[in-house]
Amino acid sequence: MRVLSPGMLTAVQDWPGRIGHWQVGVPPSGPMDDLSFRLGNRVLGNPEGAPGLESVVVGPSVTFSEPAVVCVAGAPAPVAVDGRTVRQWEAVRVPAGAVLSIGRAQGPGLRVYLLVAGGFDVPAFLGSAATFTLGQFGGHEGRLLVAGDELRIGPAPQAPGQALADGLIPAMTTSWHLAVAEGPHGAPEFFTRADIDQLFATDYEVHFNSDRTGVRLIGPKPRWARADGGEAGLHPSNIHDTAYMVGALDFTGDTPILLGPDGPSLGGFVCPVTVTAADRWKLGQLKAGDTVRFVPVRAQQAASPRSLGPARRASWSAVFSSRGDGDDGVLARREGQGGRPEVTYRRSGERAVLVEYGPMLLDLALRARVHLLHQRLLSASMPGLVELVPGIRSLQIQTDPEKLPTSKLLAQLAELEDSLEDAEGLVLPSRSVSLPLSWDDPSAREAMERYRHGVRAEAPWLPWNIEFIRRINGLDSTADVRSILFDASYLVLGLGDVYLGAPVATPTDPRHRLVTTKYNPARTWTPENAVGIGGAYLCVYGMEGPGGYQLVGRTVQMWNHRHPEPAGRFEPGVPWLLRFFDRISWRPVSAEELADLRADLAAGRGDGGVRIEEGSFSLAEHRGFLAEQAESIDAFQIRQRAAFQAEREAWSRAGEFA
Repeated sequence: MRVLSPGMLTAVQDWPGRIGHWQVGVPPSGPMDDLSFRLGNRVLGNPEGAPGLESVVVGPSVTFSEPAVVCVAGAPAPVAVDGRTVRQWEAVRVPAGAVLSIGRAQGPGLRVYLLVAGGFDVPAFLGSAATFTLGQFGGHEGRLLVAGDELRIGPAPQAPGQALADGLIPAMTTSWHLAVAEGPHGAPEFFTRADIDQLFATDYEVHFNSDRTGVRLIGPKPRWARADGGEAGLHPSNIHDTAYMVGALDFTGDTPILLGPDGPSLGGFVCPVTVTAADRWKLGQLKAGDTVRFVPVRAQQAASPRSLGPARRASWSAVFSSRGDGDDGVLARREGQGGRPEVTYRRSGERAVLVEYGPMLLDLALRARVHLLHQRLLSASMPGLVELVPGIRSLQIQTDPEKLPTSKLLAQLAELEDSLEDAEGLVLPSRSVSLPLSWDDPSAREAMERYRHGVRAEAPWLPWNIEFIRRINGLDSTADVRSILFDASYLVLGLGDVYLGAPVATPTDPRHRLVTTKYNPARTWTPENAVGIGGAYLCVYGMEGPGGYQLVGRTVQMWNHRHPEPAGRFEPGVPWLLRFFDRISWRPVSAEELADLRADLAAGRGDGGVRIEEGSFSLAEHRGFLAEQAESIDAFQIRQRAAFQAEREAWSRAGEFA
């Protein structure tokens, strides 16, 4: 197939996408409207997940070197072969050399799919042909299609195609109902009861600034049940970083965003509800100006995403449900006893459970507990486990509920909890990783300026994030911020925040924990490998994209874009640089030096200035250090809390929480 005109944002996708790498920040990608995509493949006799093309608003014009059979699915759009109109949702024969053209989507819906008998023959990356353009991998050369591209077609399918009954075509509309499961973070802990009532009573409007990472919505601000997020940040939406589900309604500050298939795996914001897997196809068809109404459903009664027939309920534009589960997403609680922390089991959509340990505080012993549970589940090899994603004090367990029902999972988790060893004596493999850092890098300043001109002209953290960090931590000068950052040793607690093996880490010495809040609303652009601080955590942005952490500089690549070719200190066969519990330290370099290091690493030359030594981290030794330094740590934190409170009061006077 030769591309004559690519249409808009056209890329190769397959279904179910890239599964098994959520814990290191690799999203599944795949078709945003999986239902239309899979139905189109079924019409042709292809496997449901065979690679096809996804376009936004305008489809491509293509020609084939040999006769081909195609199906165009998704949003209504004009389709023609050599100018002759043909129908969507049917198998259409295209003669060799004829031009197949897909025009602009008309009426409701946004995305159009071109499926070809045999599918597209493109290389798999980490087990999938799905394109993740932000990561520059998958599909056709990891990018959107352009005129002149040529794609090979796979062997003709052995199974006959199936004509699609009218009742199976997904219902497109401009006023959408989305079935949602309650949780993981609802009322009364995070939202007020009135907030949740308002959530279900509001017709939210789809914002124009939406894409495959997430659909931004316009609607009323929550009143919030908390004054702030404590150590996680100044805004009440802030929490200690936890794993997200695709389809989660993520409140980044006061802005609600429905996370898409290219969205982040980890983040520090609350999610009160999650779109059911069977209804997530609708996210791919939401366009600017459409309205969205969230309808709570009982998780056990949610339609199965496996179904492509009437059981999917996709031919109905409305969601019919009398009520949700009515539990605010809390499945069970377990009191702490005998030195063991309390445990909260939260629903994270109908296909995942979020296990949270202890109070909402930063405690490395809680992360160690998460590690113990993570390792036990990996060794248990339970049928039905899909992904295991650790956060700061939590572990997200994604399942196939048809193989592992939630009730059975909870019973097994209770048994595991009883048998877990004490985390206090844990000694973990922990490498020392020294990385170059361009302090106050020009690219970080550019991100602040873009935000000021394109998102929010005035904000407490503008015009300079580093000055804001100084003020909110009660430090005397920005030189103190710099000194603390370069003196600190950051323990990696999570990977993939934000994306592609990027670390979320915290200093092992509490006197080095610079506490900040996150942007509200989030930035729409952050440079690749920018270094930021949010709450008590530091992160490295794995790629260009949105973000909310306060930026302090930039470093080298966390992801090997040359994979599977070797580069620098990346381990063979693994495209991410870091491991859980690595200890990061920073080494100052100029912006020019960093640019050279980044260019060399991208070209496969040198090690990018990365230095790695093997080592270990002992929780007991860490506890001993905290006890020895308790007086000094308390003095630092008292001053820090006073500055944090003063900043919160200033925000309140300025109407920041209004």
